[in-house]
Amino acid sequence: MSTSVTTTCRDLSELTAAAQTACRLLFQECFKAGIVDIFITETFRSQSRQNYLYEQGRTRPGQKVTWTLTSNHTSRRAWDIAVAPPRNLYDISTLSKVGAIAKRLGITWGGYWPVGQYDAPHFEIPTTWKMPAGYKLEGQVIVPTSSAVRVQLIVEDEPQQTEKDDDTMKFTSTTAKAAVRDYIQQAVIKGLINKSWLDKFDSGTMTSGDFEGLKIIIAQRSA
Repeated sequence: MSTSVTTTCRDLSELTAAAQTACRLLFQECFKAGIVDIFITETFRSQSRQNYLYEQGRTRPGQKVTWTLTSNHTSRRAWDIAVAPPRNLYDISTLSKVGAIAKRLGITWGGYWPVGQYDAPHFEIPTTWKMPAGYKLEGQVIVPTSSAVRVQLIVEDEPQQTEKDDDTMKFTSTTAKAAVRDYIQQAVIKGLINKSWLDKFDSGTMTSGDFEGLKIIIAQRSA
């Protein structure tokens, strides 16, 4: 990682483990709320860079960009975001919605800070932050670091039903399947069982349990 005071770090892995989780959770919940056009503009910030930014608008030309020398960017517990085009970079409508979501997650939004400290793009967590009850990371959260990428939540497909919990009849040969079908069909023809059983077999929804029960019924009614 570059230590230049003019270089912005957007690497999520430079934050504490808790802050990484909190940031991913925030972006996940934003995705679920339909907010997908936000991206990270800065994560970790060295103290020397913080000092450099503080000087701007004070001892160095330019507009003030920070109100403090002791930002939680330097303690790896803060990140800044922005909004992708066509909206304004710091579209307050979007940032306010993100801020409201952050509040529910126990994440501090700089937009709630008083005049003089107000910092709408800024989010941070306290040292005691833990994931709130009822929330979890539901998959891989894509946290963009440029306006060209959209927020995504990639959830793995649910595991396919296995043979263990899918008791529908399986056949290893067409001969065996044909023999069972003929057995059921003959019972239908003889009036021992309803034709719906043959239909169930043909549709592939008959279970092994169904067939075992059916054999008992056929045997009883054939006696």
